[in-house]
Amino acid sequence: MPELPEVQALVDFLAERIVGLAVVGVELGSISVLKTYDPPPSALVGAPIDGVARHGKFLDVDVDGIHLVFHLARAGWLRFSDALPTTVIRPGKSPIALRVRLSDGSGFDLTEAGTKKSLAAYLVRDVQEVPGIARLGPDPLADGFSEADFAGLLAGRRTQIKGLLRDQSWLAGVGNAYSDEVLHVARLSPFAVAASLPPEAVSRLYAALLTTLRGAVDAASGKPAAELKDAKRAGMRVHGRTGMPCPECGDVVREVSFADSSLQYCATCQTGGKPLADRRMSRLLK
Repeated sequence: MPELPEVQALVDFLAERIVGLAVVGVELGSISVLKTYDPPPSALVGAPIDGVARHGKFLDVDVDGIHLVFHLARAGWLRFSDALPTTVIRPGKSPIALRVRLSDGSGFDLTEAGTKKSLAAYLVRDVQEVPGIARLGPDPLADGFSEADFAGLLAGRRTQIKGLLRDQSWLAGVGNAYSDEVLHVARLSPFAVAASLPPEAVSRLYAALLTTLRGAVDAASGKPAAELKDAKRAGMRVHGRTGMPCPECGDVVREVSFADSSLQYCATCQTGGKPLADRRMSRLLK
């Protein structure tokens, strides 16, 4: 699933290529991908693209005041082409969920692998009409997001820090992968309770959050969309590296599995050397 760094890289990639061009066609390969009905896709045709922005993990293409907003979910992706094929995609007959054609012959497709379809697109006049955007918490890379702001978010939250970092209504843009990375850098257990973190740990976590995300944004910057997934995987410290050595201490990277996801961590760096039980609602082994 693309998270804040990859989504920001996609925004920058698109902004360089499509701002100033006009939309000449919008095709739906999946009727269900579009979650709104007014304005219709035809409202984009002939209109210029004024900008591209990010809201958490949502991408926002501003087409003369109408916003094409999309969330790539777990298995969605954006595929850009300098010269789109001339054949028109048909609903139910293509792996492409949505195609946008541009005035210079280029354009982009939204695709989604697998059978569980979660990719979502919206056409709105105000991005706050998108429910997921309206619920977003603060962006950790926004100007002015201070350590005091972060500490205020943690105060009173009797929630495990791993789940809280992934909660988009609490903090926008961080998902399963980068929460693992941030917690490893901060040397904190995924199951530490947010409200119980001492001030020193809060400072460490805030610094780890910013340095990890900024470093990932810098690493992704300038890469074409087709290279971002591999670049993300290559840059991970613990996420997706179960059984491999921790880059800090050399201990084996361990995993806790849940019904539909997993997390990775280093016991030496994060849990005082104690492995976490690999079961739902895991606790430290006695």
